[in-house]
Amino acid sequence: MKLESERRGEIIVIRAMDDRIDAAGAIQFKERMREIIAEPSQRVVLDMSNIGFLDSSGLGAVVSVMKALGPLRRLELSGLTPTVEKVFRLTRMDSVFIIHKTLPEGLRNAG
Repeated sequence: MKLESERRGEIIVIRAMDDRIDAAGAIQFKERMREIIAEPSQRVVLDMSNIGFLDSSGLGAVVSVMKALGPLRRLELSGLTPTVEKVFRLTRMDSVFIIHKTLPEGLRNAG
């Protein structure tokens, strides 16, 4: 799973570069995310605008990363494609995560 990350002050912006997070890549996604989030930050924003497909393993991996951040740091998501947004909505995970339509203002030119 290819992920690109950039630090912007107290925020780490991570871009998923692959087009899917599924059973085949979920473990690699979690491992790579854990490496990136090991660096202290107040916020972590995952740009999922390239992800066109997310299965239950992929959703579980995203939730696992959120839990790894602990109670004081939140995993925010941005750029969910319609298919991925539907997965979050149907599983009610849209009420658990902070979801931005696009990268928050000031982070858009990151990367």
